[in-house]
Amino acid sequence: MASDSTKMMKMFISKPSKMLNFKNHNIKKPRKYGLNESVCRRCGYRGRGMIMQYDLHYCRRCFREIASELGFKKYS
Repeated sequence: MASDSTKMMKMFISKPSKMLNFKNHNIKKPRKYGLNESVCRRCGYRGRGMIMQYDLHYCRRCFREIASELGFKKYS
């Protein structure tokens, strides 16, 4: 591959088959697992601290706010 991005673009313009090959191998694929897939239903937070058990899909902050409405009790 070329080290300069302008050289790479010129190569792709002159060779459409190379451009198609580049797109096929470098398109982001949809994730089915990992941090990117777990999104809070309430606030849209993507990251750690997700409550996935019982198919809740809430972040820890939202879960603390609505846990009593969902029927969870704090024992300590």
